[in-house]
Amino acid sequence: MSSFDRRTFLTGACSALTAPALAGCGFTPAYAPGGAATRLRNAVSIMEPDDRAGYLMTRELEDRLGRASMPRYDLIYSLDLISQPVAISTSNIVTRYNLLGEGTYALRDRDSGAVVLSGTVDNFTSFSASGSTVATQAAERDAEERLVTILADQMVARLIAGSAGLPA
Repeated sequence: MSSFDRRTFLTGACSALTAPALAGCGFTPAYAPGGAATRLRNAVSIMEPDDRAGYLMTRELEDRLGRASMPRYDLIYSLDLISQPVAISTSNIVTRYNLLGEGTYALRDRDSGAVVLSGTVDNFTSFSASGSTVATQAAERDAEERLVTILADQMVARLIAGSAGLPA
């Protein structure tokens, strides 16, 4: 039997090899002082929501980017959520749904009015419809909240990645 332990090897090798490699390629942590994420933290005014999904998205975005008192940018987004049946029983009753979501966003500079970053994110989640009406409605609301959280995470990740070129 071999006493070779991959975890010990990888932990030692990764820390010894990756630090110089990452420093050589210009990698800097996004949340480090002066990092890309600090350009957006408490600098973005997020549009007011007009429905439940919009409220959830605004809440998630403000949680990650902060609530700006003197914003430098405006973030405008739109959400499109579609429920699609995916499992149908032999008695022709839908027992499972996919909730598909797409979010389009644009980050606009308040001074110039120019769009500095924009894009689209999409994902899906599922929920069961095999219980009572109340249980199905609760599952759908939970799926909506999970999907909006996923879309907000994707949106913020893309905003942070794209913000490296924005002025500090």
